[in-house]
Amino acid sequence: MQLILFDCDGTLTNSHGAIAAAMQKAFTDHGLDEPDYEKVLGIIGLSLMAAVDALLIEEVDEATKQKICDAYGSNYRASESSLALYPEVIETLETLAVRGYHMGVVTGKSSRGLLRVMDTFDLHRFFPVWRTADICFSKPHPAMALECMAEMGALHEHTMVVGDSKFDIQMAKAAGVRSLGVSFGVEPAHVLKAEGAMAVIDEFKDVLSFFPPLV
Repeated sequence: MQLILFDCDGTLTNSHGAIAAAMQKAFTDHGLDEPDYEKVLGIIGLSLMAAVDALLIEEVDEATKQKICDAYGSNYRASESSLALYPEVIETLETLAVRGYHMGVVTGKSSRGLLRVMDTFDLHRFFPVWRTADICFSKPHPAMALECMAEMGALHEHTMVVGDSKFDIQMAKAAGVRSLGVSFGVEPAHVLKAEGAMAVIDEFKDVLSFFPPLV
């Protein structure tokens, strides 16, 4: 059993621009300062409430935090029709499946959000296992990776996380598995390497060079 665990936003889907715009609007709609674009990119991968907490520069009550989260969700859903997979994602996943690899998704999205992505792009066939931040500890906690491994019966040495964020690499390290960074998401290659990624790829299809045929 060889298991590859992919992040979603910034790894499978080109969604960080939509995430940033939705979060900025959620803040300004509640009379708060618009968070800096780069700062919003820096929290992608965390659970939604953790992301809001990280972006707040003033004290607000829990009810307001929840309203910001709800507004973000509404804003993001309004933009989902414009989202796209990165080039050659489907073709690459098909090749990995033919080569004998099992795959899953570990993401800071909600379950409903991930399932909408999987429905839209017909990804269910590739990912029998997945974990999201509303049913599991948020990255960089190792639970998402460890639970997927346990469900699939994968050993640490036979598992790799692929992601664009430092939180993906930190989660992999905490879980005791290898990680592969992607440079086309939110973090530059040098940050991912500094966090412990074994390598960083510049196009999604480049993942194939790390996973030769098993069958």
